[in-house]
Amino acid sequence: MAKTKQQTLDWLKSISGELATTTLKRLDEQLPWYREMPAARRSSVGLVAQAGISSFLSFYKNPKSQPWVAADVFGTAPRELLRSISLQETLQLIRVVVQVVEDRVSQENDDSLREAVLLYSREIAFSAADVYARAAEARGLWDERLEALVVDSILSGEHEEELASRVAALGWRAQGSVSVLVGTTTQAVDQDSIRRITRKNSADVLIGIHGNRLIVVLGRVETPTPSSPTFTQLAELIEGHFGPGALVLGPEAPSVSEGNYSARAALAAFAVVKNWHKPPRPINADDLLAERALAGDMLAKATLVSRIYRPLSSNSLELLETLNTYLESGRSLETTARSLFVHPNTVRYRLKRISEIIGWDATGPREAFVLQVAMVLGSMSSSEQSNNR
Repeated sequence: MAKTKQQTLDWLKSISGELATTTLKRLDEQLPWYREMPAARRSSVGLVAQAGISSFLSFYKNPKSQPWVAADVFGTAPRELLRSISLQETLQLIRVVVQVVEDRVSQENDDSLREAVLLYSREIAFSAADVYARAAEARGLWDERLEALVVDSILSGEHEEELASRVAALGWRAQGSVSVLVGTTTQAVDQDSIRRITRKNSADVLIGIHGNRLIVVLGRVETPTPSSPTFTQLAELIEGHFGPGALVLGPEAPSVSEGNYSARAALAAFAVVKNWHKPPRPINADDLLAERALAGDMLAKATLVSRIYRPLSSNSLELLETLNTYLESGRSLETTARSLFVHPNTVRYRLKRISEIIGWDATGPREAFVLQVAMVLGSMSSSEQSNNR
């Protein structure tokens, strides 16, 4: 004689304890990751398995009341579940629970009960996927907001002491030097593609969008080797993901906590790069030191004085005078030689020594412009120091 639905439900309730015990035993036998878990986490997973059996009873009683699925099963220990096991492991857990129930009810030769088990397994699997999808979506939104906050902190120079912990929360892998890249945005920035390209080249990125500007913080994951791509090469690889116009790469900073140095230089250079006719793309921020200094960038002024004027003044006043005279004479060797009462070959030798010391060649028109600005700034700095004594 076939059982009524209520009789079957009563029978299921009576064996629920047996099913729970059998399920935990099967989990231990079939799932290595479950056996290796600490006792507290294993207990949490066990609670979820038992909740799955209990919720099956509710489902069998009223199959149309589907909200129970996520609420009853994954509501038991959602935090422990999501932190302890992956979606794949959760589906393995569901498979064991369903198999235990199916093996037991198959003994009753009840087609409607077996059908209920199949429907239940489908619904619970979809609910598991939904729970993990929602968690991933929430995590993604949180990461996006945190990344924007980190990029803002790098640009502003605020909260530098907190940057290390914040980038760690984002999964930032770079432990070495960083460089900030500034350009314009496109209508739809493919951030995932930028991340893939940089990670294939042993680098990591932080991405921020500020109005019409796209800010990318590049960081080295490994200690650079001769074959490692430079920051300029990395910038060239992702150049196509920026909008039209200039693309400026800031100087290398020792770490992400000191990234504001690179960001300040890149932003200042981006503001004046339009004054350079057809600049290369990307262009280094330090290639625009003269324009930045003329625009009032104190970092550029200090850089020009420290890299050009001071090395020459401390090395040889003779070289400093030669450079000043050469630049003021319109880069004429003969005029410089007559003013200094030396042979033109002597001027050539001194210009070569100057280039070896500071790395700039005064005979080139662009570099001569940079050097002339540096000489004026250095002279002004020296005058101020003399007046303050």
